[in-house]
Amino acid sequence: MVTESPATMPSTGELLDRATVLRADADLMDDYARRLRATAATLDGCVAAPAWSRPTLEQQAAACGTAAEQLRTAAEALHAHVRAGG
Repeated sequence: MVTESPATMPSTGELLDRATVLRADADLMDDYARRLRATAATLDGCVAAPAWSRPTLEQQAAACGTAAEQLRTAAEALHAHVRAGG
């Protein structure tokens, strides 16, 4: 016979810790975006760089920026949940 244990919600402290980690991850993603854009700018004047490299790096930088925004939104949602007494 299989029994299921009831799902438990993380404590307030655990939720706040997760929000802190999400914000740190968002900062990392912003840094990755900055590095990708810097690399794209460096390759801009390089004749040996493939034509696809700059647009690809810019697309990846934009994706990192989007991920950073989403991570910050998730962190804020956790904070709002905690404030609401979640």
